Amino acid sequence: MNATENSRFVRLDVQLIVEVDDPRALRRTAQDRIAADGTLPDGERDRIGSVVTHDTAEALAYLVDPFDLVAALPGIELTQTSWSAEHVDGNPDSLDGDLYGDDGDHEEDFPGDRAGGPAGGGDVTVRIGIG
Repeated sequence: MNATENSRFVRLDVQLIVEVDDPRALRRTAQDRIAADGTLPDGERDRIGSVVTHDTAEALAYLVDPFDLVAALPGIELTQTSWSAEHVDGNPDSLDGDLYGDDGDHEEDFPGDRAGGPAGGGDVTVRIGIG
């Protein structure tokens, strides 16, 4: 076995594209979670609350927790995380680079794309790196 096969550390990169049908509800959920978070100092709570109020991608990033992806898996200890969210146009193919990393044809994974993709430019991509 080589060093890669023996490594105890694995980087898991996940990219999600979500279509936000109700940005107001998403922002409200983020605001509610911020208000309920007793660990946030008041100044930080106000700053974060203001950001998620005005930016759907930031609201989504606040609500997503990469720990939830691996918490129930046996033998896993999360050692490092980073994540962000950004607005993208309505076409999943518009992302920089291949979402799958293999330049293959994965059109079947985006059924809405066959019909011209989601309308309205309301998509948000979430990039999560664990490792």
